[in-house]
Amino acid sequence: MKFKLVPEAPAEFDFVAETQRAVPLVPGTEDDCCARLMNRLDFPSREIARTWLTFLRALELAEETQSGFARLRRDPDRNELAEAFQSRVYGVSTVLSVLEEHGPLTEQAVFEKFRDEIPTWERHKDPSRAENVWRERVGNMLDWAVLLELAEREDGEYRRA
Repeated sequence: MKFKLVPEAPAEFDFVAETQRAVPLVPGTEDDCCARLMNRLDFPSREIARTWLTFLRALELAEETQSGFARLRRDPDRNELAEAFQSRVYGVSTVLSVLEEHGPLTEQAVFEKFRDEIPTWERHKDPSRAENVWRERVGNMLDWAVLLELAEREDGEYRRA
């Protein structure tokens, strides 16, 4: 299963652990978990909290059980998260391949090369927003790639690390 939601990358890697600790060990509903994330981390909206909860699942730091969402008992390790990020988040492997083949590139140039990867059903579901949503996601993927040391950013351009 590939996850699509990618929050803005934090300035510091330690924020990932802080966010993971905000997810309960005892499974809770999505609403309860989002409320906890909002309260503990001052996320401004439920949508941001939900995106983080989904992304933590992609990074294998949280899970969805029959009883709800729960934190996994493991500390975030940059190398393990980088591996999960590449294999479990839709589009990351494509973005990294683009950087490897064509980099260094601006965020916009990466998106132009990624554009054909936008799922067809998402284009049909909301054609007026699909490209803007994915343009933002690609930007977030690039920033996460830098945070996880899979890419480097210099002078507004990204290249594969």
